[in-house]
Amino acid sequence: IKCLEGDADLQFLLAGGELLKVRSNSWKKNRTFKLQEDCRTIWQESRKAMRSSQTFSIDDIEAVRLGRQSEGLQKYTEEALEDRCFSIIFKGRRKNLDLIASSKEDACKWVTSLEKVITNLRNLSSKQKTEHWIYNCMRNADKNSDNKMSLKELKHFLHQINIEVDDEYAQMLFAKCDKSKSGQLEGSEIEYFYKLLTAREEIDVIYDKYAQTNRQMSAKDLLSFLQNEQQEGVSLDDALKLIEKYEVDNAAKEKQQMTKDGFLMYLHQPEGMILNPAHKDVYQDMTQPLSHYFISSSHNTYLMEDQLKGPSSTEAYIRALMKSCRCVELDCWDGSDGEPIIYHGYTLTSKILFKDVIKAIKEYAFKTSEYPVILSLENHCSLEQQKLMAKHMTSILGDALLAKPLGDEMPTTFPSPEELKGRFLIKGKRLNKLEEAFSPSSTTDENESISEDDEAADMVEDAEKKPKKSKKMKLAKELSDLVIYCKSVHFQGFEHARESQEFYEMSSFKEGKAEKLAEESANEFVCHNVDKLSRIYPAGSRADSSNYNPVPLWTAGCQIVALNFQTPSDEMDLNQGWFLPNGMSGYLMKPEFLRDRASEFNPVNLTKGKWLQHKTLHVMVISAQQLPKINKKKESSIVDPLVRVEIHGVPADAASRETDYIEDNGFNPMWNENFQFDVCVPELALVRFVVEDYDSTSQNDLIGQYTLPFTSLQNGYRHVPLLTKNGDIIPSAALFVHIMAVEAE
Repeated sequence: IKCLEGDADLQFLLAGGELLKVRSNSWKKNRTFKLQEDCRTIWQESRKAMRSSQTFSIDDIEAVRLGRQSEGLQKYTEEALEDRCFSIIFKGRRKNLDLIASSKEDACKWVTSLEKVITNLRNLSSKQKTEHWIYNCMRNADKNSDNKMSLKELKHFLHQINIEVDDEYAQMLFAKCDKSKSGQLEGSEIEYFYKLLTAREEIDVIYDKYAQTNRQMSAKDLLSFLQNEQQEGVSLDDALKLIEKYEVDNAAKEKQQMTKDGFLMYLHQPEGMILNPAHKDVYQDMTQPLSHYFISSSHNTYLMEDQLKGPSSTEAYIRALMKSCRCVELDCWDGSDGEPIIYHGYTLTSKILFKDVIKAIKEYAFKTSEYPVILSLENHCSLEQQKLMAKHMTSILGDALLAKPLGDEMPTTFPSPEELKGRFLIKGKRLNKLEEAFSPSSTTDENESISEDDEAADMVEDAEKKPKKSKKMKLAKELSDLVIYCKSVHFQGFEHARESQEFYEMSSFKEGKAEKLAEESANEFVCHNVDKLSRIYPAGSRADSSNYNPVPLWTAGCQIVALNFQTPSDEMDLNQGWFLPNGMSGYLMKPEFLRDRASEFNPVNLTKGKWLQHKTLHVMVISAQQLPKINKKKESSIVDPLVRVEIHGVPADAASRETDYIEDNGFNPMWNENFQFDVCVPELALVRFVVEDYDSTSQNDLIGQYTLPFTSLQNGYRHVPLLTKNGDIIPSAALFVHIMAVEAE
């Protein structure tokens, strides 16, 4: 990495060192780790038979955490080793790497050095990432390490970067670059080969059209492009700022001109991406009542995998919170040693301590978003362990725990996310009305019997295969008193809710019940959700922790649509895309027609109203760059990519269109295919770009996808980043499209 050349931290990693690897109480072994010369791969020594070493990519690291912050280190190491421990957390479901350094200073050095390299790689420009990647592929193709490239090595290199070419084309390309006729490419010949390889014909066409000043773009030329193609209301001063910010050639910058390289640089920056950069930060009004927002929500948050025998982990809470999830679930049961535990009852899922979960939530709740977190309690505990739950939450969360209503008078509506910044709200059963929180002399009996929570009762029903009965349970007053704005009540119909349900009383709905209400009583559901919260959760039959479609529930105004965050799925892609804008705060303000008690909006049966804002969306799928291989172990495996554009929203807007597939080219495929979509309710629509590897005999494999709200689209020529099935960015890969959303005629 050029900018780190000579850096002490980089040299430390390249030299490597010995660390104690921890897997269990009985498995703690010294292993050597070091950064390889490509500066993006870590080599680790292995003592397994048939394998003396193994590697992992820097790109696969989610985070590096100093201290005993993983469950493994907390369980298998002593507290005295706290300052020598650190963990490498991987993306996806790969297990953490728990390590112990020889000293506190050594541990800090490993963590700071790794974080520096990770940050540096993530901050590389698209051009730098391409150069870095191609350079490493060339090194791998150079089998005899002579810094030259033979025809055979060139073909091997093309395979590595995901291109299949026939022998005739390979020979033609090689001959074109072999100026010296030596039968090998070296020096300037390899540079010429790189230039041919990375040429973007589609960019050349656009640039040449507007480069009217000595074959370069003047500020006026760039302004013309921004106004005509990108449909941006910008000034000459804005164009000059882009030149100053992104032009790579100093001579051109001095002339206030933009070269082709500078233009490509701009197109890969936030201003040139498909997501409106104004929506990357919090841009919505955050002072409305809590019920006026969609809230990113997780179901069975403690699970890493399925809900029959998968592991429970505090890491699952950390990952959900770091993805801006603002409502997490805690299934609480009596622990054998007097400490409440969390796991999926009646199953073989592993168990974790309630207090450890609360500690993890406290630590990570507000690192990504500062807006409130709701702890949804599914309470199966005895009175004594309920009291301990209340004690743990009070002592660990401290003043951040909302233990009484805001203000000195009984509220009549929810506070706003803005007012609740940095606070924890408890959702659960409450013994009395909220008004009694203002009456210290309340006569409510302690530990009164109440009906069981709907979801808790559903769990018992699913486990025992018996019809659900209304069960009573004892509720500790200490726990009850912590429930302020999210009191769980059984749903008894919309009429009863209108007449008798307080604003702070909320119901939970199993997905099937909620979907039926959203289809058959959509407008009533919309109006109900204006001033009351609704939580939706997956059916218990989803033993594999699969997900349901959240979109119909969002269009009915449901705020807390809880999904299994631990399961990669189309539904989680939609959730990540839905909450992508507004600073990834986990809160998205509902459209005005979902915040109006008198709203006549019905997503299933659209009538005239302010929600009808007919738009025509024109999408031209132009090209893609550097798509990853699906089968990385098989060198000859080259992808045959196709692109599907999907619209999700009210039923009338649902649509999907697909390009043809391109054979044997994942490096720079080009489609130039046009699609048109009619969108009736753009404020509730999502646009999803899906890139798949075509297979004529089986289901296509996902290469990458990107989802965002219709209202966050930028018009014009835009790059679309691509995410893995786990929601992580794919370095260097992108789609290039042209977007035009206009008023429908």
